[in-house]
Amino acid sequence: MWIASVLAAVVLFGIDQLTKYIALMQLKPVGSVTVVDGLLQLTFVENRGVAFGMLSGKKWFILLLTTAIVAVMVYYFVKLPKTKEYQYVRMAMVPILAGALGNMADRLFRGYVVDFFEFGFMEFPVFNVADIYVVCGVIVLAMLVLFVIKEEPKEKEED
Repeated sequence: MWIASVLAAVVLFGIDQLTKYIALMQLKPVGSVTVVDGLLQLTFVENRGVAFGMLSGKKWFILLLTTAIVAVMVYYFVKLPKTKEYQYVRMAMVPILAGALGNMADRLFRGYVVDFFEFGFMEFPVFNVADIYVVCGVIVLAMLVLFVIKEEPKEKEED
């Protein structure tokens, strides 16, 4: 499971970084390209904050916070029970970690996160592949925690 998880995270990280490189090379010079009119645009954005631009300009705080979150996730990845349902939890954690590390790498090496997907039909922040990983992973993780993982009933102590 370890090797598969690390390999999956590396592949997801690579896909994220490749899409950001393409956005830098092809999209940054033109700014925006309509993919489906009124639905989806590719718009180059240098995001110096986190979700919805919060904490803009707080690069080192964001990096420290992300490092702490990644460390806690890795700790739990290792410490979770080896049961089937927790294997699913580990699988849901892989894209979250890959996305966090993808955006962290951007902040560390570029000073900003490359965002480029933009919905044309609603007001929503521009986002990237790493953001998709994090959101999908968190949704799956929440569903697992809410509906799949059951705590073992504790035996009653006799008085």
